[in-house]
Amino acid sequence: MPVNPMNRREFVQKSAVTGAAVAALGAVGSGTAEAATGHAGHAPEKTPRTWSFSILGTTDLHSHVFDWDYYTDAAYTDSKGNSVGVARIATLVEQQRAAKGEEHVLLVDAGDIIQGTSLAYYFARVDPITGTDGKNGPKHPMAVAMNHMRYDAAALGNHEFNYGIEVLRRFEQQCRFPLLGANALDAKTLRPAFAPYTVKKIRVPGAPDIKVGILGLTNPGIALWDKDNVSGRMVFPGLVEQAKKYVPRLRALGCDVVFLTDHSGLDGSTSYGDALPYVENASNLVAEQVPGIDAILVGHTHVEVSSYTVKNAETGEEVLLSEPYCWGYRLTVFDFELELHHGRWKVTGKKAQTLDPRTADEDPEITRLLKADHDLVVKYVNTAVGTCTQDLSAAESCWKDVPIMDFIHEVQMKAVAAGLSAADAALPLISVAAPFSRTADIPAGDVTIRDIAGLYIYDNTLYGKKLTGAQLKDYLEFAAKYYHQVPAGTAVDTATLTNANSFWDYMYDTAAGVSYDIDIAQADGARIRNLTYDGAAVADDQVFVVAVNNYRANGGSGYPHIAAADIAYSSTDEIRQLMIDYVTSEGTLDPAGFAAANWKLTQAGTAVF
Repeated sequence: MPVNPMNRREFVQKSAVTGAAVAALGAVGSGTAEAATGHAGHAPEKTPRTWSFSILGTTDLHSHVFDWDYYTDAAYTDSKGNSVGVARIATLVEQQRAAKGEEHVLLVDAGDIIQGTSLAYYFARVDPITGTDGKNGPKHPMAVAMNHMRYDAAALGNHEFNYGIEVLRRFEQQCRFPLLGANALDAKTLRPAFAPYTVKKIRVPGAPDIKVGILGLTNPGIALWDKDNVSGRMVFPGLVEQAKKYVPRLRALGCDVVFLTDHSGLDGSTSYGDALPYVENASNLVAEQVPGIDAILVGHTHVEVSSYTVKNAETGEEVLLSEPYCWGYRLTVFDFELELHHGRWKVTGKKAQTLDPRTADEDPEITRLLKADHDLVVKYVNTAVGTCTQDLSAAESCWKDVPIMDFIHEVQMKAVAAGLSAADAALPLISVAAPFSRTADIPAGDVTIRDIAGLYIYDNTLYGKKLTGAQLKDYLEFAAKYYHQVPAGTAVDTATLTNANSFWDYMYDTAAGVSYDIDIAQADGARIRNLTYDGAAVADDQVFVVAVNNYRANGGSGYPHIAAADIAYSSTDEIRQLMIDYVTSEGTLDPAGFAAANWKLTQAGTAVF
């Protein structure tokens, strides 16, 4: 059926109505069609001089399909009342399409799709999409959901590589939209390993198509964080460098609008120090340094930035950026207004906002398609693997040495010890690990897979690396910058004590196997006191084997020495699975066998807790 073009005033009014409706009511349905849709029927009598369209954006979905928390086995809840999952986002997307017209809406994601929940783990490891024993595997739930939602493109996130390139390639094959990565290159040929961009055409009756170039950029940190999966196979140059190559190409192809989807934050920061020559969170730098970009969908940093502008240094043009949080908390709506000048479309206006899906119903078709997969994973995570003699809580793990963290250390040290050579087995063995979740709790009684998964939420594997005593002290000093300085005689408030220097919980390592104090009255770099091993002071030249996860071992969070350290042990087994295997083997998780309070916070030598 013919569709009448919508002029600028009508479009802006529809957009405002849609945003208000989402905030108040939620939305409706979902469907299936191509993104670059056209108009059937006859062209209008007059050539339209203006046109408007939207690009909707998600990011860091991390395999959240439904509004469900597999770790608590209940509907998702947080202190801010957020909901999670693409099932609710799908409803907002369909409302935007209904209000503005199918042909006026594109849908894009900024990466980190296939890792992050028990659902993701199940279809990567338990019943992998790659198949087993020569049989085809199932379809990934995120491919099913996103195909149904009719995504036009998605950038590669760093977590796309966590399960290896084979899993990622199979996911790519299952998607009916391209996975974009202009800076994910084949290591040998230095040619793109994935499509760098896609061009979508928006049909305008009686006028030239509007060509929208969508360029995808991923995170250079993949080279560190997933070194085991990508080394020798792919390399990841900087976002600015690759955008300078491809944005002019998109303009040369006649693109009227150039839109970037970047799995990279917008503050110019880097968590891995100088381990790589490329900035981790570079979207603002891309906007500033690369001319010809209209807007950027930002990802990676799990924050909400509804609308942010950066002036391009060369052209003076404003580049519009937006980051829609993570997990399906928000949906970004970029609205573009264009005018036809001498046969070419020019952007004359643009704005961005984020919509909240918490009051929207979950899309019934996604429920129909994926409820069985969801139920299968719920059953899996509720499988009991053993018992626990007492309740183990992580609530105080960020400022106290608590038994639940010693559980992680015990598993790491046992696994590394079993795999060391005779020479390395003679060295002292210690462990480092971070408190990933303050809400984690392993109850007394039955221990389920979800209890352990709620404690160790990442799919990290295990290394043993060698550090000297001096390097170990540097490592612990680096960790200690996690605490704000609290002078002696000043009360310590745990609500404001941690996360100094933008050092988040997952970045903060505690150690087991050595004893030490952290004097929070001192300045950064002078806090580690009384560092001992087996009752004796640690010597600078003493060599330790350190059990550590692959993220940290490969340079994640910028810890000193560890990335370049000699390897004594490595494994492709996930630490979480090693923890499950430990409980299964022991039958009973008893902290009496492994818990030891070997570190504490002090103020000028006086214990804080």
